[in-house]
Amino acid sequence: MEIERKFLIRRLPEDLEQYPFRLLEQGYLNTDPVVRVRKEDDDHYLTYKGKGFLAREEYNLPLNAEAYAHLIQKADGNIIRKKRYRIPIEGTDLTIELDVFDAPFAPLILAEVEFENIAQAQAFLPPEWFGEDVTENREYSNSYLSRKEFS
Repeated sequence: MEIERKFLIRRLPEDLEQYPFRLLEQGYLNTDPVVRVRKEDDDHYLTYKGKGFLAREEYNLPLNAEAYAHLIQKADGNIIRKKRYRIPIEGTDLTIELDVFDAPFAPLILAEVEFENIAQAQAFLPPEWFGEDVTENREYSNSYLSRKEFS
């Protein structure tokens, strides 16, 4: 079960470059239900996600590079590329996953925080540099972005 909240960002942390990051590329084979292939640096996955926003089922299966290369060609819509920073939240065991999107989605920046349970998610007080909570707004889901049309 994945339990997460998603936020827009008011401003980037000044010390962003000190945090580790991964380069992500992902495409969607299906969006209802969500079936995604993702490359994270040199790791590759096939992911199934159930319905929902705050809490939903998620299953990740490892892929080799050849299987990923084959499947990403079958993705519908936009391929999403982004840099994901991992920023620990001081005094907790939580981590902010800050996604800085490449074109054509730039300058979109989203922060996600995963939780152990729904009560912890609902009690979370975001840092002051977070903006609007868009957890329930489907327009900020990656599967929705994969279908977005650009002129």
